[in-house]
Amino acid sequence: MKHQGRPVDGLLYSGCMVLLAIGIVMVFSASSIRAMKSYNDPYYFLKRQLIWAGLGLIIMTVLANIHYVRLRKIATTVMAISLLFLVLVLVPGIGKVINGSRRWIGIGQIGFQPSELCKGVFVLFMAASLSERGKELNNPVKGLLPYVLLIGVIFGLVLKEPDLGTGIAIAGTGFMLLFAGGIAVWQLTAIGVVALPVLWHAINSATYRRNRFLAFLNPWADPTGTGYHIIQGLYALGSGGPFGLGFMRSRQKWLYLPEPHTDFIFAVIGEELGFIGCLAVISLFMLIAWRGYRISMTAPDRFGSLLAAGMTTMIILQAIVNIGVVTASLPVTGIPLPFISSGGSSLMTNLAAVGVLLNISRYTVE
Repeated sequence: MKHQGRPVDGLLYSGCMVLLAIGIVMVFSASSIRAMKSYNDPYYFLKRQLIWAGLGLIIMTVLANIHYVRLRKIATTVMAISLLFLVLVLVPGIGKVINGSRRWIGIGQIGFQPSELCKGVFVLFMAASLSERGKELNNPVKGLLPYVLLIGVIFGLVLKEPDLGTGIAIAGTGFMLLFAGGIAVWQLTAIGVVALPVLWHAINSATYRRNRFLAFLNPWADPTGTGYHIIQGLYALGSGGPFGLGFMRSRQKWLYLPEPHTDFIFAVIGEELGFIGCLAVISLFMLIAWRGYRISMTAPDRFGSLLAAGMTTMIILQAIVNIGVVTASLPVTGIPLPFISSGGSSLMTNLAAVGVLLNISRYTVE
């Protein structure tokens, strides 16, 4: 793909495509047993993932060929629409309840998660708004407060679904954008001091959430309850050794490991492809982080710089949290692994983010 004689960032594009290919293959391996049991079709999740990947690649290609500056004009409108969807998903009869969570809007088997859409739209809005402001950003009331309120509203709506992990991811991305946008460090520190007790209250507001959050400290205290997810994930990772048991040879995916094709797919990668496979996946995310932040630093304008930094952070933060959960380094939260976990909303959002990054890379100033 070329524009005005300048190619897109080839390393970023290649890294994304390799992760997508790994994801499609591993979704099939991790989901085949569960798909056969639930749908009498071992290819059920694979076929869905291929469809979502195709749609996501189309979106990525379109965004890679539309000048990113044009996105600034629609930032406020799409942010308002995204907030509306976050409200509508909580309305009985509109939002679909799956596994006790009201996170989807759709008809039948076709739906999307407004919280996933909100991730990318939020980055676009923040980049557009912050790039237009100057010294007034350091005014606590006029500069900082509106953004804190927006983050708080989004966090509260997403928490109502409930989806604490996505709420934390959006808030974390927003915090980074405020820092990149020029908000004074002392103000960001003050936000952090205030946010910690708010986060702790959010965790303690539901008993199951508190138990899951604290389970990673000692999962063996309740191995068949709150610690079950973590323990089964660690069993899978430990079984893989340096080179893994081999593709399709995972034992934990035989209905032992919860959500093996979504939130815990990294554990199946570790079991089947071993430490080498896990290291390869982590290295690819590091490649995306390097190229994404490099695009941000060499973008031709402030809007492009903030947009690239936000999209990169959105992807990498999700990867860090997901891998941290699977390796028992972080509390259990339901965040998919970008480009790899099964799920259409997340996959299309992340591919759209890459499309924006590829477009900005065409205009970078080396």
